[in-house]
Amino acid sequence: MDEGRTRVVIAGGGTAGWLAAAVLTRQLGGLLDITLVESEEIGTVGVGESTIPTVRSFHALLGIDEADFMRTTGATFKLGISFEGWTRPEDRYIHSFGDVGKSTWMGDFQHFWLEARERGVAGPLGDYCFEHAAAEAERFATGPEARINYAYHLDAGRYARYLRARSEAGGLTRREGRIARVDRDGESGLIAALVLENGDRIEGDLFLDCTGFRALLMEGVLGVGFEDWGDWLPTNRALAVQTTSTGPAVPYTRAIAHDAGWRWRIPLQHRVGNGLVYASDFLSDDEARARLMGAIEGEPLIEPGLIRFRTGRRQKVWEGNCIALSLAGGFVEPLESTSIHLIMTALTRLMQVFPFDGIRPAVVARYNAQSRAEMEGVRDFIILHYHLNARSEPFWQRQREMGIPDTLAERLALFAESAQAYQGQDDLFRVASWLQVLTGQGLAPRSHHHLARLMPVDQLARALSDLKANVDKAVETLPTHQTFLDRYCPEATPAAAA
Repeated sequence: MDEGRTRVVIAGGGTAGWLAAAVLTRQLGGLLDITLVESEEIGTVGVGESTIPTVRSFHALLGIDEADFMRTTGATFKLGISFEGWTRPEDRYIHSFGDVGKSTWMGDFQHFWLEARERGVAGPLGDYCFEHAAAEAERFATGPEARINYAYHLDAGRYARYLRARSEAGGLTRREGRIARVDRDGESGLIAALVLENGDRIEGDLFLDCTGFRALLMEGVLGVGFEDWGDWLPTNRALAVQTTSTGPAVPYTRAIAHDAGWRWRIPLQHRVGNGLVYASDFLSDDEARARLMGAIEGEPLIEPGLIRFRTGRRQKVWEGNCIALSLAGGFVEPLESTSIHLIMTALTRLMQVFPFDGIRPAVVARYNAQSRAEMEGVRDFIILHYHLNARSEPFWQRQREMGIPDTLAERLALFAESAQAYQGQDDLFRVASWLQVLTGQGLAPRSHHHLARLMPVDQLARALSDLKANVDKAVETLPTHQTFLDRYCPEATPAAAA
């Protein structure tokens, strides 16, 4: 170790550990001495194979070449999520990553659309969104001139290995082994070192807890408690299985509701990720397994794996000289693919306030406050999907009738009363996201801004018709998603990707 370099010890690998390793090595490697400790004997959850568009900005910080990353990990492109059966069993809508229509300083697009719908001259909301229409048509292309907003479906195991290779090439030290105990400074109470089962002692100045739901450092050593959100989000189990592909990869995740939760289908280049999320109070593990295996397409490649989880957040994600990342810091179920994003924003904030000169209480307090607000915003957005439903099953009836956080209740009332939606300072989801999900889940505003009434009906109809025509024309120029994948980033050979 060089004198004057801050010693960072990352406890645990997986997506969280190796994302931390990769970005700290690349962005602050000249100032840090970084060690990652993991054991090949300890498995990772690894079901999160879907991302949101912010991943691309973070990849830019890592200097990742997109086509190389996609070839190596077998990734595909993602334009949004198809929600099937979330309001009623027969209903479907897409939450896409695009902006919807055109807005003005006085009013967002939904006010024009609602006025046009009242006058009988509006099509479905998705007609006015490029990404939505491209997803429906299963078309995609990107490049220097592309204006499409997208994310990725990826193989979590391959992704971690890809990041590991980049991190080790950048000078990171990886230590293999299980953590036997954690030593703390007797005076300050800060973590001093991790001691492995073989007796090796790894000292550090800052420790990142990437040990998953165990939260070995944050909970096991520092005793930071957990705020449970199970009353709002009672799903607490997931079964995951990988299957062979049976057709072209679509550019969206499928989230398909069932009577006690939902199941996912995520297309990769080399396989399909499938899973069933459910509340154990409403569905047994055996019933869930039978339901998942009865719904999959293609041949299973592994036995289904059961994951037990709690939805909620750590009361603090930064305590002393330890920061909890990903599952160690909290978990909001994977419905809107936010897990990897939350790791990335946590690391971005850390780099902006990195404690080179020791732990500063004001910095820690601000970091915790930002993390709390971000997690609560994601929580509210997920609860929204469950709360606004018209299904008849006991699970869904419970979700519809339950009390919800005041922060979400205020948003729902605002949209129901006046069609107003907003993105706050700490909010991840934009107005277009709130609009697509609120309307997709069946919330019809009682009123809207009247500015569109200044337009004659034929002018309003022509404006929307032109918007749709431009969207349709742009989509027609795109190849199919599978055709573009085959040309741009065909999967690497198994030996190269392993």
